[in-house]
Amino acid sequence: MSPTRRRPRPLEIALAGDLTERQADLCEKLLEVEPGGECILYFDSLGGSPYSAIALMSLVVLRGLRATGVVAGECSSAALWPFAACRRRLVTPLSVMLFHTMKWQSEENVGLSEAAEWARHFAQLETDMDALLARLFAVPPEKISGWVRSGRYVTGPELAQAGLAELIELEPLRALRG
Repeated sequence: MSPTRRRPRPLEIALAGDLTERQADLCEKLLEVEPGGECILYFDSLGGSPYSAIALMSLVVLRGLRATGVVAGECSSAALWPFAACRRRLVTPLSVMLFHTMKWQSEENVGLSEAAEWARHFAQLETDMDALLARLFAVPPEKISGWVRSGRYVTGPELAQAGLAELIELEPLRALRG
């Protein structure tokens, strides 16, 4: 008789704080999950750079990760893209997500032509990223753009009611075994 094998637990990764500051570490952790493998991503992040959002979301999507996203606190701004890339999305009654227009700043000394190019680039990037977020959440673009334009804080129950996540109660572990 062979001993009973336990199914390996999915890797658990916390996406907390500013994603830009933790991008290298978070990318490395996502790369530890085998392509097509399972992981649980816990979110409590105010966001970060749009490029950090693109990088983390791309790793989840392009590697075909079977990610479960859990908003343990806040999932705002750039954190929304890796959350939307999760195959299963869970929120609690106290979860909050901030949708807003893209903001950028430069502490560099830039000339007028470079600043104009940044403005053009960010306008296109914002349009493309909002469309991508709508596709990842599988909702009409108007749903996302309405929240973004108004700088809307969306609660866990509201996100679940919109069909973008499952609402779970704050009970130990049972919710993730579903």
